[in-house]
Amino acid sequence: MPIHEKSLIRPENLETHESLVLDDVDVSGHWSTFISPRVVTDYNEALEDEIAALPGGQNIHRCWQCGSCTNACTVNALNPDFNPRFWIYLVRMGMEEELLRDKEIIWQCVSCHKCTTVCPRDVEPEGVMKAMAHWLELKGHQATSPSSHFDDVFSEQVIETGKIEEGRIVRDFFRRTGQPLMQDWLVEMIKRLIRHLPVTLLARMGLATLVRPRTRAWGPARAAIQDYVAEERVRQRAALGLDGEPGSARPGLPDAAE
Repeated sequence: MPIHEKSLIRPENLETHESLVLDDVDVSGHWSTFISPRVVTDYNEALEDEIAALPGGQNIHRCWQCGSCTNACTVNALNPDFNPRFWIYLVRMGMEEELLRDKEIIWQCVSCHKCTTVCPRDVEPEGVMKAMAHWLELKGHQATSPSSHFDDVFSEQVIETGKIEEGRIVRDFFRRTGQPLMQDWLVEMIKRLIRHLPVTLLARMGLATLVRPRTRAWGPARAAIQDYVAEERVRQRAALGLDGEPGSARPGLPDAAE
């Protein structure tokens, strides 16, 4: 299905002429705008399969371009350039170079799941957006996003200890993304917690941040999860043609070459 909306045509591909006559008809000025012709030679016929091989992207083939996802999108309401429907179209058409022109904003999905709720085809667009962001990182088109850093920190803690300690997650996330630990909003939140939470609970939270408690008998479960993550990493990298390439795995997750 072709894309006709003018808003989706790149500005550099639009042409206007102050003075232009075609077949004795004056078509000068902005009222008659032309789209520059181009030959597309950058098709990646495997692009849809690559996205589908990553977590969340498995239903991308169901999309019929109704636009419900973009219409409901929280980020699109603030930035019209954030357009899940259009990006899904580019992926299914194999237009990799066109998709890469928006690589700076694709990862900004806030996972509100409004798009997934309204999708009539169960595409799960939120998952597709995360798969696109993951694909950009694995392919080396984009540095690891803050969202992916947080996912990594969260996953690493769960796999290692079988527990979620919010304080340690925040601390490790700030460290990994190069942010200072003492931030105004965090200091204010801690002050309010101190005023309203029982002292015993605060003490347990502080102790957990320091001693890293583990779920009892967690070792076998941790080993099983690590094996599964390693297998999935190999499968995903193979689907993207990344076998044996060092340094492209996400932090904290096994590289296919390991």
